[in-house]
Amino acid sequence: MFGFAIPVLPVSFSGSRGARRHRGRVLWVLPCVWLLLGREMPLEDGDAAGQRGQRVNGKVSGTPWLGEKEDPLLQGMTAPDGSRTGPALDDKDVTLKGPLQQAGQSEEALMAELSGLVQKVVKSSSWWERHGVDISILGCSFLLLPAGFLCLRSAQAIPFLAGVLTLGVVHHTLTVKGSHLASHNALTESKSWGKVWAIFFIELCSAFTVEQATYNHVKIHHGYTNIIGLGDSSTWKLPFLNRYIYMFIAPLAVPILTPLVALDLLRNVEWKAALRTLCCMFLGLYCHYWLLLHVSGFQSPWSALLCMLLTRSLLAHPYVHVNIFQHIGLPMFAADRKPKRIHLMSLGVLNLPRNALLDWSFGHSLISCHVEHHLFPSLSDNMCLKIKPIVSQYLKQKKLPYNEDTYASRLRLFLQRYEELMVHAPPLTELVGIQ
Repeated sequence: MFGFAIPVLPVSFSGSRGARRHRGRVLWVLPCVWLLLGREMPLEDGDAAGQRGQRVNGKVSGTPWLGEKEDPLLQGMTAPDGSRTGPALDDKDVTLKGPLQQAGQSEEALMAELSGLVQKVVKSSSWWERHGVDISILGCSFLLLPAGFLCLRSAQAIPFLAGVLTLGVVHHTLTVKGSHLASHNALTESKSWGKVWAIFFIELCSAFTVEQATYNHVKIHHGYTNIIGLGDSSTWKLPFLNRYIYMFIAPLAVPILTPLVALDLLRNVEWKAALRTLCCMFLGLYCHYWLLLHVSGFQSPWSALLCMLLTRSLLAHPYVHVNIFQHIGLPMFAADRKPKRIHLMSLGVLNLPRNALLDWSFGHSLISCHVEHHLFPSLSDNMCLKIKPIVSQYLKQKKLPYNEDTYASRLRLFLQRYEELMVHAPPLTELVGIQ
């Protein structure tokens, strides 16, 4: 969603004793996070690595949702600037004749059958399973905020480190997991409350704009997954950066660039929405800054700003990595030659193994259940995890790809083939028939 630059902040630790107290401790937090990230859980089927972009036979589909219903937030949706894009690509985009037409109908039957299986699970699930588990995780994160700010008052290294880790994990839980669920209206079954949660998590917590976040992620990325020029994840590519700068240094700029990108995008929204976004962004950023000064005891404004940057970028590396690992390097398609939905999502989406830290802060739908999330994007993280055995078993039973790979394996792949994957245009995949 964002590009990256590497701004230099004029940070100074000269000044009062309270400012110097925090100087050395913020530099050795990230290695500890990487140790936690290394504790990946095994893949569901025990495979060390999964398929990467296998080619199967088929043709094109649009974006049906669970039960063939569109996400409530997107019904009748127009672009934030008021212009209306064309409808999501559907089966009318390609004219199929003879055997291929019959094959296309059989693929529609596959998606309908899978949707029926998932719908039975959803209907038999309680409210706690559908929404309560994820709301409780977000609620627990809010309850941890006071402890995190109070730990930063300590002059000792261990409590201070605990405060940084706590605030970093809480921040990413609210801004990544909370914003992602809110953008899909997966936190509630009420459209009105869904809008409230979207404003709270996306604008107040994440310092971004609801209209642009929802439109670009839900309408474009999900509506045109791995379609060249639309949902091909090309916005994550910065070909002028070398592989090591991009993979290990540029992510630190995410907290700075997020509000800057949001300000630029506000030109495309109505003035009332822009004013609301500006107020929410300012309130969220200022509250974080104020709490560091008056609760955590930072004496220098620059030390407080540095701590804000550290906590907000604590998991920025896996955030960037996950977004490129799960789509780039997999088959990409032209808009007029895309496969049916079930093939498109099984080919163009990849699951990573379960990881306790990332599962909590990013959510299952972004880590180990990304295939399930793209097939049924209106489901919550907990429901994606619940239907995962059904989806994986069904796809494998029908001889469809079910892509899985480890975080370390994808990281090695992108470092080794960075220019091919992140600089050059991806090759087009064309499916020529149905097996």
